[in-house]
Amino acid sequence: MRKETSDSMSEQTKPNTEASANAAPADGPLLNVEHLRVSYHTYAGEVQSVRDISFHVDRGEILAIIGESGCGKSVTARSIMSLIRKPGEIKEGSKITFDGRDVLSFSKKEMRQYRGGECGMIFQDALVALDPTMRVGKQIMENLRIHTNMSKSEAAKEATRLLGAVGIPNPEQRFKEYPFEFSGGMRQRAMIAMAVACQPKLVIADEPTTALDVTIQAQIMELLKRLRNEDGTSIILITHDFGVVAGFADRIVVMYAGQIVESGTREEIFYNPQHPYTWALLGAVPRLDWQNKQVLRTIRGTPPDLIAPPKGCPFANRCELCMNVCLEEDPAYTPFSTSHKAKCWLHDPDCPQEVLEEANQFKVKGGDPLEQ
Repeated sequence: MRKETSDSMSEQTKPNTEASANAAPADGPLLNVEHLRVSYHTYAGEVQSVRDISFHVDRGEILAIIGESGCGKSVTARSIMSLIRKPGEIKEGSKITFDGRDVLSFSKKEMRQYRGGECGMIFQDALVALDPTMRVGKQIMENLRIHTNMSKSEAAKEATRLLGAVGIPNPEQRFKEYPFEFSGGMRQRAMIAMAVACQPKLVIADEPTTALDVTIQAQIMELLKRLRNEDGTSIILITHDFGVVAGFADRIVVMYAGQIVESGTREEIFYNPQHPYTWALLGAVPRLDWQNKQVLRTIRGTPPDLIAPPKGCPFANRCELCMNVCLEEDPAYTPFSTSHKAKCWLHDPDCPQEVLEEANQFKVKGGDPLEQ
């Protein structure tokens, strides 16, 4: 969505960020998250929302983080933006590296330039995220004025262009309107325009299609894909819907109870899932080739209490293949390729053969991800 003009971004419109000047060479992953742990201190105790997760995002890659509500997806996204506030806490030993720099040690000035300038975020509920007392165009202008050397008139012109670029009709008029005058889909598009205004290297989209109808969902996802294809922007997509990521993500991370239980490329997760939780999620997605009477799979029980997480596998109390060891000890990751791993006792060399045979009956393949 870069401006397609012969004169590239001028000195007045280049991001005004010292952090960019000190950036590492453009090699290696753009984002590295290592041993991230996040807790919230409540009257009932310490809620361990994210429990020692590690992953990376390559340059120009789309990574989907998927899981049920409450599994830690949005907390992870907010941690990357360093938006965890009391009673929340990013625990000692957590490390978030962006373009070779430690995000958690940024100064206030560096953080101000990082948020919105180098890393943009599309929040889950645009109606809540947008300021209801400020015109939409002015909100986009504010982001541009903070992170670039644009004048007021230049920022207004660029904000209008961005509204048009994300598919909002009559952008000159919409520039002057308030969020409540926009439809749900248009508010989400305005959020995208704001997130990409300064051409960030990374955009985090937290449930960007929530409460939108299927047609608008497809348009929003196509808009994000175009952002990657045209600008090379890396994207983290937070969602609970496998159907949304099927034709969109390059890699998928599956989260449950604050942990990553499986990760791999889109093809590996859809064609060769290795964790019972992933099987269950895929089994809950309707298939186009199904007839009328197939029953969608449900997951029995409820997620564990993260004030007192189980000492074994967090999915054990809901897993139909649970063994005694699953209740007693958390499994280690088993690698299946350089990009694919899962943590489940089914892959232990000592797993009983009868359990493996039963597992084959439960395993669900997602079919062609492009046809979902």
